[in-house]
Amino acid sequence: GYGDSSCGPSIPSSSKLLIKGGTVVNAHHQQIADVYIEDGVIVVVNPTITVGDEVRVIDATGKFVMPGGIDPHIHLEFEFMNTVTKDDFFSGQAATLAGGTTMHIDFAIPIDGSLTAGFEAYEKK
Repeated sequence: GYGDSSCGPSIPSSSKLLIKGGTVVNAHHQQIADVYIEDGVIVVVNPTITVGDEVRVIDATGKFVMPGGIDPHIHLEFEFMNTVTKDDFFSGQAATLAGGTTMHIDFAIPIDGSLTAGFEAYEKK
């Protein structure tokens, strides 16, 4: 059952976490590195971090490590059926960040079946 200690591996409860060997991606570059976190805050990102036994370690080899959550489908200033969504680019991004999502991908709709025309109209927004 849920919360039953016999389900899955036993992981000690700790406010210290090391994400090891993943490809760390941020706004301007990516690198293979370790990420050390205490109490939910990233303390250091470095290619090699050594920690003690009290730290929970997650092997992220071959995986991407990105801060925050990712919402891959949102609608900012989205025109549909003679109306526009409530969130504009400022309020929508502020709400997204306040909820812990640090990356989102807005939805650009094709115009008359043309993806290029839809993207160009989106860029003008």
